[in-house]
Amino acid sequence: MLPLARRVLGLLPEPVRFLINKHRELIRFAVVGGTTFVIDNGVWYALKLTVLQDKVVTAKAIAVLVAVISSYVLSREWSFHTRGGRERHHEAALFFLVSGIGIGVNLLPLYVSRHVFDLHSEIADFAAGSVIGMLLATGFKFWAMRKFVFPQAGARPSVRPLHVVTEEREVA
Repeated sequence: MLPLARRVLGLLPEPVRFLINKHRELIRFAVVGGTTFVIDNGVWYALKLTVLQDKVVTAKAIAVLVAVISSYVLSREWSFHTRGGRERHHEAALFFLVSGIGIGVNLLPLYVSRHVFDLHSEIADFAAGSVIGMLLATGFKFWAMRKFVFPQAGARPSVRPLHVVTEEREVA
């Protein structure tokens, strides 16, 4: 799979490859976010349409928690795989602290929609809980992960950066 990705990247124009390489961490963070978005909504709707029909916010909280655990593994091993600077248990504690704050940020729009504006529709739930909440939490988490959880770029030098291989040469 990796050689295929390198070949596809090799077909892109140099300015695009440069931007992808420059913003690789952000792109990977976005892919992890997309993955956890699917996990979050899958668990949320499974709970909210079955065992927690009358507890929509509780169902969302459980779904976000499952997504956060997935996010830690994917973030550490893929999005921020070259960053670090902390012992693993400190890193994990900070990750879950930041994620806990992110859960609050994520739940706030849904809570306001349901309990302040008294909106009880699927569209309002999705807009508040999955779009607005997720976007706010994602922005906060990307900033906090780089600033507090994985602060030092290049802290795990044994992990090699991705190189794009073209027919003529290898591009860093």
